[in-house]
Amino acid sequence: MHILLIEDDLDLGRGLQGALKLEGWTSEWLRRAEDAPHRVDATTVDCVLLDLSLPDGSGFDLLARWRRLAASVPVVVITARTAVEDRLSGLDGGADDFVLKPFHTPELFSRIRAVVRRSARQASNTWRIGDLTVEPHRHEASIDGRRLDLSAREFQLLVELARDPGAVMAKGRLSQRLEPLGDPVDFTVIEVHMSNLRKKIGSERIRTVRGVGYMLVP
Repeated sequence: MHILLIEDDLDLGRGLQGALKLEGWTSEWLRRAEDAPHRVDATTVDCVLLDLSLPDGSGFDLLARWRRLAASVPVVVITARTAVEDRLSGLDGGADDFVLKPFHTPELFSRIRAVVRRSARQASNTWRIGDLTVEPHRHEASIDGRRLDLSAREFQLLVELARDPGAVMAKGRLSQRLEPLGDPVDFTVIEVHMSNLRKKIGSERIRTVRGVGYMLVP
């Protein structure tokens, strides 16, 4: 999972980035509204952690712009503002959750997982597609209770396909999702890992849509 963190506090930003890394998530940290992307794209970002009080602008303005541009990425607002009006404004403005500072990191991460699950239309941390079970938080997958021995790349591919069974995942989007902080993964590499994944979960579970990408058969 890749997190975009927009927070001006140096200590909090460093601490959160370290905690995110320990959780096994990648992150990009920005400190000013000016540095924030004009729009956020679900093809590269799983969730945004957004501070409302930035040195050169308001997190409210960023959130409003993203939602006007139809960005569907989950946004969790993190702020020291305790007024009910601020929380209501954030939620009404398109935030998916609102966390007050100071907060416990495990609770924040639980909330991140919850909003990402809702975005992916999954009801729990365990995703079930027929007899296939995927547990992103535990980095485990199984078929009929039999644990699958998947490489890190194979598991990443399975998670991306399992986010929306029955929907086609384009190769270009997969290549970006596999390396959110680096160069997109070469299509040939994806094909090799996809071939290996098919052997382990059954070739009939993954359908190739020629010229587009792949689909996990629901």
